[in-house]
Amino acid sequence: MNTPSWKPAALFTALALSGGIAFAQTAAPTAATSPAKKELIARLLKLQQPGIEAMARNLAEQPAAQLLNQAGLAMQARVAPEKREAMAKEISADVKKYADEAVPLVRDRAVQLAPSTVGKLLEERLTEDELKQIVTMLESPVYAKYMQLSGDMQKALLEKLVAQTRPTIEPKLKALEASLGKRLGLTPGETKPAAAPK
Repeated sequence: MNTPSWKPAALFTALALSGGIAFAQTAAPTAATSPAKKELIARLLKLQQPGIEAMARNLAEQPAAQLLNQAGLAMQARVAPEKREAMAKEISADVKKYADEAVPLVRDRAVQLAPSTVGKLLEERLTEDELKQIVTMLESPVYAKYMQLSGDMQKALLEKLVAQTRPTIEPKLKALEASLGKRLGLTPGETKPAAAPK
């Protein structure tokens, strides 16, 4: 027996509306944001702009990277070996053209949207004092020095991690390669193993 799908939605809507009405009746009006708080939010958004831009870049580039990966697989299956290099260059040029056009559009829009999205959340959920503390920390030379170490810290951890897990992971990777090759009907050597972490 099919239960109409509108019943849970109607119940949810009724509960949300009744809760919203109750909240509207009991919530105190929000005070206007002080100029000092607005300035702190603007400073914080400026400090976070590189992260916002990086997120936007990743968002714009991710679909192209997926398409590039799919194109590489399709080329292996459908393009004669002697034509693959030329086609790969053409595809790379197409992807670069897309990225050159899309990344600035998405990046600029993300920076424009940040005040009305991220800024609004900061305004609603953090006090002026909390914003001061965050800005002070982010502008601190000690914090900047710590952040500069992040690449070195990650590298040190990865080197040790790879060295200690390689003997366990490489046999598993080879077994996976053999299993996939068998399922795809490929003879050993036809599949290229993914590079183990170095």
